Amino acid sequence: MTHAQGHGSVPPVPPREAAAWVARRLREAGFRALFAGGCVRDALLGHDAADYDVATDASPDDVRRVFPRAIGVGESFGVMLVRHGGRSVEVATFRADGSYADGRRPDGVRFTDDREDALRRDFTINGLFEDPETGEVIDHVGGRADLAAGVLRAIGDPDARMREDRLRTLRTARFAARFDLRVDPATESAVRRYADDLGAVSRERIGNEVRRMLAHPSRARAVELVESMGLGRSVLREPDAATDRSLLAALQPGAGLEQGLAAWMLGRPGPAGPGDVSSVRQRAWRDALVLSNDECALLAAILGSVPRLRQGWTAGDTAARKRMAASPGFHGALGLLSAAGDPVAAGIRAQLPALEAEGIAPPPWVTGDDLVALGMRPGPAFKPLLDRAYDLQLNGGVGSRADALAAVRSWVAGLGA
Repeated sequence: MTHAQGHGSVPPVPPREAAAWVARRLREAGFRALFAGGCVRDALLGHDAADYDVATDASPDDVRRVFPRAIGVGESFGVMLVRHGGRSVEVATFRADGSYADGRRPDGVRFTDDREDALRRDFTINGLFEDPETGEVIDHVGGRADLAAGVLRAIGDPDARMREDRLRTLRTARFAARFDLRVDPATESAVRRYADDLGAVSRERIGNEVRRMLAHPSRARAVELVESMGLGRSVLREPDAATDRSLLAALQPGAGLEQGLAAWMLGRPGPAGPGDVSSVRQRAWRDALVLSNDECALLAAILGSVPRLRQGWTAGDTAARKRMAASPGFHGALGLLSAAGDPVAAGIRAQLPALEAEGIAPPPWVTGDDLVALGMRPGPAFKPLLDRAYDLQLNGGVGSRADALAAVRSWVAGLGA
């Protein structure tokens, strides 16, 4: 896998160029070196691959001899990182995996050739190799035919593949959705058999798979597959439910994780019934998917903003609208309302440019220091006064800081009276 590394203002070389350089150096040292996995699949589909992996018959020690500064990131599994041109390229030795006692990773590996290496991978579309020098695709598992036929198929025995790493059940849904493939019946049956057996998989890995699903425009199909193959109860730790995916399907392609989670939650009946977005349910999803504090906060803000916008935008004054537009969940909630076809969304979008031109969240002209300067002692009376002053500013009721201070001065005098 190629990863960009920061080097000042010099941009990293393209991922393919970095990986091709690494492969060429290995070939010059007498080893076989091929592009492997997703980058080959993406090229056949006409997509630009973000990452390029190199697979080789060179052992980790051989790789270190060719690249003295190579870093072992999974040396017992034959995985090294080689830096070139501002990128790190993952170099893995061809291997065959031993048994998977823990349902996650092999107990041991044996270094071997490219054919056996392909056979230990998850899906045929991910078991392809490419010769970087000639462009020849090397296919030991029928991946090209499956890509052409639009099929996602496990390599070899589907039950064995799912049993080895239970996360592959979830990856089945993600890959089928992302590449618009139908799931091979035998593979789908294996997924269903292991759908309730994600216990060996860390919640962090499950959460990361869900992040990848919801970050892609195919998110609605991914959720459909998760639910239809019986994975929803393991992923979310909730009973199976008839999920309405229309909101997910109508989201903009670039919708974020939290917006996708909100749409899924709104469409999936919860413990408190349809549309359950209670704090209890949000905490349950946080634990099930190991969401970060920031992700939880934004999800809560989006879910809380939806009813506020729906009920308060039209009734509110300019200050109220600007406060809503400045809130963390505003854009996510507006996206959900737009996806739902709610009429209030069109009104918000029509009014937003004018509000932005005026300034949605300008620095307040009156602060607590000003109240102290007027002789007030900090206390409960501060916030209502500051809020009132800021609303006056947002509504255009005053045109300068001096005017705002004059208004506050009169209010404070009234309090004293």
